[in-house]
Amino acid sequence: MIVILKRLLKNKMATAGLIIISLEVLCAIFAPFIATHDPLSQTLELKVLGPGTKGHILGTDELGRDIFSRIVYGARASMMVGVVVVVIGVMVGVPLGSISGYFTRLDRPIMMVIDFLLGFPLLLLALVIVAILGPGLFKAMVAVGISAIPGFTRVTRGVVLSIRERDFIKAARASGESNMKILFVHILPNCIGPIIVQATIRFATAVLNVAALGFLGLGAQPPLPEWGTMISTSRSYLYVAPHLVMFPGFAIMSIVLGFNLFGDGLRDALDPKLAK
Repeated sequence: MIVILKRLLKNKMATAGLIIISLEVLCAIFAPFIATHDPLSQTLELKVLGPGTKGHILGTDELGRDIFSRIVYGARASMMVGVVVVVIGVMVGVPLGSISGYFTRLDRPIMMVIDFLLGFPLLLLALVIVAILGPGLFKAMVAVGISAIPGFTRVTRGVVLSIRERDFIKAARASGESNMKILFVHILPNCIGPIIVQATIRFATAVLNVAALGFLGLGAQPPLPEWGTMISTSRSYLYVAPHLVMFPGFAIMSIVLGFNLFGDGLRDALDPKLAK
């Protein structure tokens, strides 16, 4: 574990990603102390102010709400989105992938369903699901979480397939251990690395997809401060007040970039071929 951490910290890009993620987490946890104004408070007399005007660091939106405070509180929604989506993907996708990779009789029917779901782009699949469930942040998270299941299933299945024929698994079978014990005690612990890497990448994708749903009006509903919704409600001011769209867009870009950089670095750190 210490060796992996050292290799991870030597990767400058991964370190930069970790710093970005840490800042986002701090914003989400300490939002009431960092925000300079009430994110829901409207002052129409101060609408569409530029950055730094009248005590508003990033200006105000079309309803006079402080953009900086709404972005800070929006970090909470984004972090919650990533966590819920990853939990759904792991709780469903990992068991499915494990069963599919280990039990050959169940592999074909499970992968037929997964391949069918993978035939849809992730965002399109999420759109279909949220159209059935209805708009709302929680429903958008569930929809994106369901669309993340095939990715976790594929990754877990691939690792299980590569491990199940190794000598220590054959020895466990020869000693009379049950299939479930072999799967959960001997195989799954060796799948943790790829699953963690997949989780970091899916976290970034989840934030981006839920923001896209919010932009389309199917995610978080106003006045909840969520970055995609903020861009959607401000897009008519793009030419006269581009900062209304620019700052939430930068927030989305930063968190996606942070998790992608960290995920790439974590993948390299967990790769035994790179061990010295």
